[in-house]
Amino acid sequence: MKTIAAVLTLCLVSATALAQPGYPPIPPPQAEPGPPPPSPGARYILVPGHWHWNGVTYDHWVRTHWVIRHRGWGHFVPGAWIIGPHGPHWVPEHWVP
Repeated sequence: MKTIAAVLTLCLVSATALAQPGYPPIPPPQAEPGPPPPSPGARYILVPGHWHWNGVTYDHWVRTHWVIRHRGWGHFVPGAWIIGPHGPHWVPEHWVP
């Protein structure tokens, strides 16, 4: 249950993220039917649903799904706009240790 709570928290955080000036805001999360399927095994991690940024727009919703954990993967971080030294830029979804 902790995994599902973490996924829901990540979805809410990504939904409240704001785009930087000149870029479209991140759309609200899409509703997905029912709870995620049960884990296929201990080595799997649940990736929450999120919008895919193609460099110009959010082109499609990536549904919640399970992936095999690879060495060094800790948790999933949704994509977000970051203000760097050269202005805002998109950091795609990724895994951190």
